[in-house]
Amino acid sequence: MTSLNIYSENDILNFVTKRKGEKKFGEKVTFITDATNLETELVESKSKYVLFGINESVGVKANKGNQGTETAWNSTLRSLLNTQNSSLNKGKKVLVLGCLEFPKLMETAKQLNTDNPNELKKLYEIVCDIDEEVTNLVYKIVSAGKIPIVIGGGHNNAYGNIKGTSLALNKPINVINFDAHTDFRALEGRHSGNGFSYAFHEGFLNRYFIFGIHENYSSKKVLEELSAHNKYINYNTFEAIAIRRETTFEDEMKYALNFVKKDIFGIEIDLDAIQNTASSAMTPSGFSVNKTRQFVSYMGSSKKTAYLHLCEAAPLLENNSANQTGKLLSYLITDFIRAN
Repeated sequence: MTSLNIYSENDILNFVTKRKGEKKFGEKVTFITDATNLETELVESKSKYVLFGINESVGVKANKGNQGTETAWNSTLRSLLNTQNSSLNKGKKVLVLGCLEFPKLMETAKQLNTDNPNELKKLYEIVCDIDEEVTNLVYKIVSAGKIPIVIGGGHNNAYGNIKGTSLALNKPINVINFDAHTDFRALEGRHSGNGFSYAFHEGFLNRYFIFGIHENYSSKKVLEELSAHNKYINYNTFEAIAIRRETTFEDEMKYALNFVKKDIFGIEIDLDAIQNTASSAMTPSGFSVNKTRQFVSYMGSSKKTAYLHLCEAAPLLENNSANQTGKLLSYLITDFIRAN
């Protein structure tokens, strides 16, 4: 896996600011000691969760979105590893693996014009290369009996999460997606807007629930496609929950969990769904940070949870250097671990 940068103890500690009388989360996490023996170390690790990043924004560009998702991983680590280690927040539960890096692919993608059909096709092909790497890594982690926590990149990486988990378990899986968009677009070539449709049509995704889609950004064609598969695909809308209040957030969480919890399921969190958060499709209207934390905690409490993916965050687009996006992702990670 040439794209996987496995972190050493020193790599991890470089993110940690030590303080006398305190023990930081990053001082207690575990790590791989022999990169040539990855599979064995994953199996033998006592940590339940394997945290890794995906440093790419090719899928977002191929979907004609705003780039910056390649900056989420480092931003998250700076915050997460400096939280306090305590009985409420145990670093030893997490193996910090490292990140998938694609500098050559990113550089090639940078030169391509999305308005040129031939160059757009090349972007789709690059996303397929990234798919393969994500799939292989998730497969190794799930095969080792661990739960991946995946940070960064566009929502194109949901495909690799789903396929890798499905292959490791030798069956299709379910997914719940907290998102302003369905990401169930046409099979026109891989990008951040069709990871779930590809996974579904290829048989890796069984049941799919989209939580809180925005009615303004859900096309008639996509809604018709979802309706055609309503035995396996369900959704609710942000407007029905938060604007018209036809139902409650709590009731909809229960309904969504019941739809997917009959089998193993992955949790996908798109930062585009959170109000005023630096992301590839930042929104002025969306769920609050605290509602999102509540969602992650509630879904994560299920014993059927296979993985957590936090995507589309783009700290590069923040209006200041306060690392608010990284801190938000850190909260979501620790909420998930405490609930699970």
